[in-house]
Amino acid sequence: MREALIVWGGWSGHEPQECAAIVKDILEEDGFKVYVEHTTEAFADPSVHDLSLVVPIVTMSKIEKEEIKNLAAAIEGGVGLAGYHGGAGDSFRDCVEYQFIVGGQWVAHPGNIIDYRVNITRPDDPVMEGIADFDYTSEQYYMHVDPSNEVLATTTFTGDHAYWIDGVVMPVAWKRKYGKGRVFYSSLGHQAKEFSVPEMRTIFRRGANWAAR
Repeated sequence: MREALIVWGGWSGHEPQECAAIVKDILEEDGFKVYVEHTTEAFADPSVHDLSLVVPIVTMSKIEKEEIKNLAAAIEGGVGLAGYHGGAGDSFRDCVEYQFIVGGQWVAHPGNIIDYRVNITRPDDPVMEGIADFDYTSEQYYMHVDPSNEVLATTTFTGDHAYWIDGVVMPVAWKRKYGKGRVFYSSLGHQAKEFSVPEMRTIFRRGANWAAR
């Protein structure tokens, strides 16, 4: 049986505990044995190396050197990582090694909660199969992203809230490798209610299963 670790914490505005419960249900539905922890100390446990998947749901927090060292080594060795929104894309702002793993870092969401469009760029990919472009209401993440990411979906900024980014095409979902480990990220999912959006939930579910060893 595949085993997954969810670690939740950080800024409460992203409802990490509620979202961890939802992600746990999703993974259990897909046959995972799921462990849930509320401290980044879990990343330093040697047992992380035996997992199939790690899901961080931690916004604006700190990670200690021994924690990131062990987590990075586990992923490089083949453990998968899947995450979404600020729970993975704005987790440890002062840890560049973590950002190297994820392939991006949040920097802004102009206009805060707005309506925007998600465009599927890889409809042939199994993660995106059968999903068409869709409208979404949430924070539209402006991110610094790794050019080596395999981008699955994008969004285009209008400039209504920051005129100088008018027309900028920004990755929304991607997958990448970190050593032998697979990494999946989606910027969708500001709060728990967004998991009720079928496209958001399906993209995360498929991405997590793809990433898992």
